[in-house]
Amino acid sequence: MGHVTDKFTESVYVLANEPSVALYRLQEHVRRSLPELAQHKADMQRWEEQSQGAIYTVEYACSAVKNLVDSSLYFRSVEGLLKQAISIRDHMNATAQGHSPEEPPLPSSA
Repeated sequence: MGHVTDKFTESVYVLANEPSVALYRLQEHVRRSLPELAQHKADMQRWEEQSQGAIYTVEYACSAVKNLVDSSLYFRSVEGLLKQAISIRDHMNATAQGHSPEEPPLPSSA
């Protein structure tokens, strides 16, 4: 009967301590993996910040390109005005030298 009692007592002892052993193992696992997990978290935060910076840069560049495309109308207008100014200058130079070139085109309201 002593042998059965010893086995029973041992079984009760093991069962009673099993949750403690499981919690100890869990604590050990967390203690070992926590520094690596913290490093991964820090790396991810740094990569997120770098990504946000890159996204901002790309969005800013896209906005600048869109503004340039939108400005093409104004550039064409300035080009037309410059051509008219050159033509008027040429006409004035020719008139000052006594020549009579054809009349320059009248400025348009571009």
